Amino acid sequence: MDSRLLPRSPPTPPFLRPALRPPAGRGLSIASGRGGRHPPRPRRSLAVVAGASRCESSSLNTPLVPESAAGRYLTRVLQNQRQLFHVAVAEELKQLADDRDAAVSRVLLSAGSDEACLHRRIAEIKERDRQVAIKDVMYMLILYKFSEIRVHLVPKLSRCIYNGRLEIWPAKDWELESIHGIDVLEMIKEHVSAVIGLRADSSVTDNWATTHIQRLQLGQLYAASVLYGYFLKSASLRHDLECSLTLSHQGHRVFHRNSLQSPKIWPYGWNKLVCGRASNDKLSLGQASIQDRNHEKLRCYVMGFDPETLQRCAKVRSREAIDLIEKHSCALFEDGKMGLISSDDVILTSFSSLKRLVLEAVAFGSFLWDVEEHVDTVYKLNDN
Repeated sequence: MDSRLLPRSPPTPPFLRPALRPPAGRGLSIASGRGGRHPPRPRRSLAVVAGASRCESSSLNTPLVPESAAGRYLTRVLQNQRQLFHVAVAEELKQLADDRDAAVSRVLLSAGSDEACLHRRIAEIKERDRQVAIKDVMYMLILYKFSEIRVHLVPKLSRCIYNGRLEIWPAKDWELESIHGIDVLEMIKEHVSAVIGLRADSSVTDNWATTHIQRLQLGQLYAASVLYGYFLKSASLRHDLECSLTLSHQGHRVFHRNSLQSPKIWPYGWNKLVCGRASNDKLSLGQASIQDRNHEKLRCYVMGFDPETLQRCAKVRSREAIDLIEKHSCALFEDGKMGLISSDDVILTSFSSLKRLVLEAVAFGSFLWDVEEHVDTVYKLNDN
């Protein structure tokens, strides 16, 4: 695996860091012609995609191919018996958990005997096999979540580059944005603008403008966006929980009196002035309900994190999830011939395709958080 794709530290939200600026002479550059930037003809773009016959997004054409029996079995179930997919996943998770418990028991029972070393070695080999299987199960669960919004993962990019140009079609922007709440989507649009330089109100001409970018840089951008999506999911759930607790606490106080004293201290020190709320000392019951519903925006809430809280939300909880991000990113961006990601390999693509990749990566990170939480309740994952 190419560890260069994964950042060494948790990603910093785009509003806390300066906009990405590629080194001089490298990275992003706008291809312009007469009259400045102009979009390629849509027909030409479609022809490029059609020319690369293997670049066809489908449930059969994902970057990663399951290596374990459990992964291959779930692939068949997802394709042929979709309604039984969650039942099959539950059975596989239970079987993996039972196998691990049995292996631990055998090692403990054999402790001190002549066969102790042999049992430990067998347990280590089977544990490696289970690690492959559990990551395949997690990957299939992520694919299922993408299929629910009618989006297929972009296949290996080496299959989608035709005459040196990468074009991903259809864009699926609406579907990939539909899974996020309003506050989260606002931060995602800021992220897209920061990492590829495409404004949220960009025109069709801007979207179809072409740019050069190094394959390694694009892989790093994708992996960082996965981690950012994971962070946003963690932060938004934490925000929702604190809002619910605040509402519950205030509701209890309202039960005893008809007016509510506005809170003096908000989470992490963000007061009403910073977050743009009115500063009334006395609030009626109706006004309190409106304030609760319009609690501070997620962006304002996240900016109030201290470094320890920020790192805790951004840190991926399990080793299996980290490995899955790395495997998926490497499989997506590696060269089809060499199996490596060259830092000198530069590809031509449109801003629309870059946006598609970033939105997919953010959604992948968000789904990964959900899948990790679900799997960990049955099969205890290894702490990162």
